[in-house]
Amino acid sequence: MTDFRTKPTLTGDRVILRPVTAADAPALVEMLNDKEGARLTASRITDSSLELAEKWYGSRAGTADRLDLAIVEAATGAFVGEVVLNEYSPENNSVSFRIGMLPAGQNRGLGTEATRLIVGYAFEVLGLHRVSLGVYSFNPRAQRAYEKAGFVREGVLRDALCWEGEYADEIVMAILATDWHAAASPA
Repeated sequence: MTDFRTKPTLTGDRVILRPVTAADAPALVEMLNDKEGARLTASRITDSSLELAEKWYGSRAGTADRLDLAIVEAATGAFVGEVVLNEYSPENNSVSFRIGMLPAGQNRGLGTEATRLIVGYAFEVLGLHRVSLGVYSFNPRAQRAYEKAGFVREGVLRDALCWEGEYADEIVMAILATDWHAAASPA
């Protein structure tokens, strides 16, 4: 059984993934209050106070059922987002994945690198079999980033989200350990 008590630091060329802390709370509040970010992630959090964010991020170090890591831009040390592995299913050896980015971290490949780092950790260190996610049809930029990281489109949940009176499909995507290892092996 996978235990998420170990909170790693993962280093890429342009981003560092490190455990979130209460000190990251101001950036979390900024991310939650970003109207476009809320739409892209369907975040309906209505009380994104600094106090609640500090409490949430401050409690992540002790969790054994999920992994929350800050995305930090390596060049500047700035918090630009977060990645999360959650909804762990021990029976299926699988997790769900989500990512949230501040506007300052978007459109520069930082999210793609962060996704590759956390997926690599899921398969190579945690020994998971499947990592899945949902992305809304109005977010093709994220769909492309997930595909670059190896995720495959599996299906569509039609009209799964109603946002401000408009319905949108949820695209279900996943990557399997076999996909990851095949892509990493020389041809």
